[in-house]
Amino acid sequence: EMTSSLVGSEMCIRDRLQDYIKELKAKKIKLIEKPEKKTFLKIVTYQCELENGSRLEREKLKKGKRDGSAAIILPITKEKNTILVVQPRVFMKNGVGIELPAGYMEKEESPLMAAKRELEEETGYIPKEMIELARYYQDQGCSAAYNYSYLAFGCEKEKQQQLDSDEIIHYFECRLEEAYELIEMGYIQDVQSQYTLEKAKTYIKKMNQGK
Repeated sequence: EMTSSLVGSEMCIRDRLQDYIKELKAKKIKLIEKPEKKTFLKIVTYQCELENGSRLEREKLKKGKRDGSAAIILPITKEKNTILVVQPRVFMKNGVGIELPAGYMEKEESPLMAAKRELEEETGYIPKEMIELARYYQDQGCSAAYNYSYLAFGCEKEKQQQLDSDEIIHYFECRLEEAYELIEMGYIQDVQSQYTLEKAKTYIKKMNQGK
């Protein structure tokens, strides 16, 4: 199983990520033409008329048969640590993403159900409590995809990863403060993870002030 629990290591957080980054970075990228019916991404063109009479043509990106709405999860373990995932992101500059667990919502699945499922599938951790932090569009210029960010408390490792055949995901446990350091160092670069972490910081601060 592709796991690593590195809390307490003497190495700095940056050094602890290097092996994963070297392993998961793409060696080459080649454009492959596929029949449209088999592609996951699809572009649909719409003609739109506004209330003021203006006419526009806009393209909409669809993922599979859905809009690509997703759930993003910030796990907090019983030891007050967090869980990050590392996976190939071949179109990023360094080819590897260091992110919070996340994934697309399935048909007839609520955002909360998707969040719990994705956390379990990607890491094997099960939460005791889930708090919704935010809802937001992820790319409203070309997509109707709507994201939901969650804070997951009391997470414990209870299962093995359950990855799709084309998924390669490492996960590791670190201190929550280290996750914020990774943003400052330029390792966590996706806006969903950054935004979720920022919203969690505000929520946790208010929660602690209320005690």
